[in-house]
Amino acid sequence: MNRPLRRTRGDLIATGVITAVSVAAVAGVWLTSPVRSSHLNSAEVEHVAAEPLEEVPRALVESWSLPDVPLPGVHQPVISDGLVMTNNGHRVFAVDPSPTGGVVWDYERDLELCSLGAAWGRVVTTWRADHGCGDVVSIDTSTGRYERTRSAISPDDVVAVASNDRIGTVGADRLELWRSDMVRTVEYGHVEGRQEPNLQPHPGCELTSALTRTELLAVTEVCDDGVWLRFQEATPEESRTPEIRTSVQLSDAGAFLVAVGEEGAAVVTEGAVVSYSDEGVELHRHERGAPLPTAAEGLPHAPVAADLPHHLTWFDGGSLLLFSPGDLEVQHEIPALGTGVAVGERLLVPVPEGISVVDWTTGETERTIPVDRGGYEGMVTLGVAGGTVVEKRGDLVVGLVPEV
Repeated sequence: MNRPLRRTRGDLIATGVITAVSVAAVAGVWLTSPVRSSHLNSAEVEHVAAEPLEEVPRALVESWSLPDVPLPGVHQPVISDGLVMTNNGHRVFAVDPSPTGGVVWDYERDLELCSLGAAWGRVVTTWRADHGCGDVVSIDTSTGRYERTRSAISPDDVVAVASNDRIGTVGADRLELWRSDMVRTVEYGHVEGRQEPNLQPHPGCELTSALTRTELLAVTEVCDDGVWLRFQEATPEESRTPEIRTSVQLSDAGAFLVAVGEEGAAVVTEGAVVSYSDEGVELHRHERGAPLPTAAEGLPHAPVAADLPHHLTWFDGGSLLLFSPGDLEVQHEIPALGTGVAVGERLLVPVPEGISVVDWTTGETERTIPVDRGGYEGMVTLGVAGGTVVEKRGDLVVGLVPEV
């Protein structure tokens, strides 16, 4: 006859230990989770983006303005699927630009926001935690719901690196790029706790700029053996092992990237903008007399660059340079307050009087749409969300709509 099972004192102790370990594990996951001490107010209904502006308006009027805390490397309005992103340093707001700038969803953390970007129909937020600016959360733009998260050791201060299919951050000693599922595709520079030595090809260098497009990643850095422009794969076989295509030695320690194509990049040096192929061949040199911009202390350069349908652009502080996308030749240099945006077959460029309408084929200004900025005289960058022209003016984002 079998005896009935009975709990012994050992069973109770073992059960207690297992329970305590399970509770500790759950608590540890919660303590390190990206959603800890966060609050996401999702959209009440899925947002449907309005039709984009297709014709240059005759006149524009201000419809709304919202505060927006400046973030390193985030120069243009952040726009995704017809929504405009703003932030107050700890909270991100997704704003419907039409008609009055109402909030569709928002996401708040008890951490400081490091960076903000948009790609793949998602908003990617990077936060400063105990391990640096390595706490990343992506949110679906149209619904305001969580998509992906990642957490890793990162520098305390970073600037954004972004393209249509990559988002990441770069600090003075480390760069990371992520794909749409937030898996890291590249880590370059200083690596904490290296278990396998000699994976990084250029340890100990100071990164001074980084730009990426499709499968090309370009960086400039200052090393013991000189100043270098490095072309490398944006998706190496192993993310921990960068794959360098070629290296170009530069003569100017202040040089940094201002444009990147699929097979080359352009750097600004003291006195010129020089483009190189990804095989290290100099393609074009554009002389310039303006002083070389300086980076924020302790950070790599974050060029004020933006893409157009037929050009890559860089704002040098006084003019907007238009590059051909293939060989990165400077084709036009237009007086401006910042980067512009394409509407129809024209380029809209911010100028002191308002917004110039420019023929991007000839570089000629056809007319200027007056805009009253209330005495603001700093950098202005443009975007378009639905039928609204969006201006970023320092710590403000402003919606301008066609005058009826």
